[in-house]
Amino acid sequence: MFKLRTSKYRHVFCDDPKPEHTFTGYRLSTVTGDQAYISASAKYFSLALSGGGGPVAVGRHDRPGRFEIGRCSIVQGHKGSVLDMDWNPFDDSMLATASEDTTIKLWGIPDEWEPTGEDGNAKSGERLSDSLTDLVGHRKKVTLLKFNPTAANVLASTSADYTVRVWDIEKGEAVSTFSDMGDLTQDLIWDVRGDSYATSCKDKTVRIMDARLGTVASSIDTPHEGLKSVKLVFLGETGKLLSVGASKQSARELKIWDLKNLEKPLLTEKIDTASGVLMPMYDCDTNVIYLSGKGDGIIRPYEFEDKAPYLHKLNDGYRSTVPTKGICMVPKRGLDVMKCESARLLKLTNNQGVIPLSFVVPRKSDAFQDDIFPDCSSCNPAHTCEEWMAGSSKPPETMCLDPAQAGSNKTKKKTFKTVAQLQKEVDEANKRIEYLEQKLTENNIAF
Repeated sequence: MFKLRTSKYRHVFCDDPKPEHTFTGYRLSTVTGDQAYISASAKYFSLALSGGGGPVAVGRHDRPGRFEIGRCSIVQGHKGSVLDMDWNPFDDSMLATASEDTTIKLWGIPDEWEPTGEDGNAKSGERLSDSLTDLVGHRKKVTLLKFNPTAANVLASTSADYTVRVWDIEKGEAVSTFSDMGDLTQDLIWDVRGDSYATSCKDKTVRIMDARLGTVASSIDTPHEGLKSVKLVFLGETGKLLSVGASKQSARELKIWDLKNLEKPLLTEKIDTASGVLMPMYDCDTNVIYLSGKGDGIIRPYEFEDKAPYLHKLNDGYRSTVPTKGICMVPKRGLDVMKCESARLLKLTNNQGVIPLSFVVPRKSDAFQDDIFPDCSSCNPAHTCEEWMAGSSKPPETMCLDPAQAGSNKTKKKTFKTVAQLQKEVDEANKRIEYLEQKLTENNIAF
């Protein structure tokens, strides 16, 4: 008997935003690599600019408009170009940057940060040059960064020195190191619990690593026979891994693997014969995969199901003649749920700036649609770095997206201070101590 498959996201659509809703004026960095070139938190997004000192532009989602070089606020403190960036999932204002100068810097974006005003025009601002902390240990340029999705202040990084390091950013030291990559790393991703991470490499091997020990738990030899970069995504807690790459004939393809049996893929699907690298983005709450390629303007949505045939194509997605340089997904907490916005992708272009692409599920009701917005990851960590290193394994803490229950989603934000701020506090404390000692001496009081 024929059965039609139903899906809540079958008719998801995306239209081009109006010009006044885009972010323009950026002079992008010319450095190339396997990174996504753009990263976003629920409040900000960041991208690397051209110029000395590794400048990074940080924009606000609610402040579209024109950016002006030399006038707007930027983040600048490296001695080389910035290659990759990632935002702390538990602090929307903490940014990590990886640079050619072999260091990783953590930045705290101030609350009053506003490169463009409400009218869309550029605003004058100061340069942020004092980082919260620097992570030093790699011997060559740092190429990729990724924060742990459940443990507080845990960051993974890869470098041209063929190592992968996991850092405790609060202590500023590496807690595990894998130093046998063999070649440049093409992708670095965490699983949903943050217990392990997976890497793809130019040596055509995908490694699934024990993050705490820095050892290889399992691997896939030559998942794709082509020469294009291989990108990876863990498919939630299903025990499946998605990889995209190229076939022997250079056709772009997608494969799904069972982590319990990596000898052969569960699914192999040819996408097309375009030349750009495919970048997959997975929404683990809705099980929707968005496939975008560098250099082309198409975004293909698929819905994943943990049984054969595994993937179901959702309508035509998004099509444009403007090529994509880089792309990232905004966390669910930053979406406009009352407009049924199920996902927002930030598309970085060479000449037209940053284009926000909202994927919307058509609904007639103005009420909150709880069936298309399940609980998503909150900005509260499931455990500390010490608990995680001791073996704690927990799924991400979740929150309700219903604006009516916004008060119940309390966050426990930990504030960090720069070295300059701490030094100022120490100097003030020393002055106060000196003053009190003087008063005690004047009154002949022993201390």
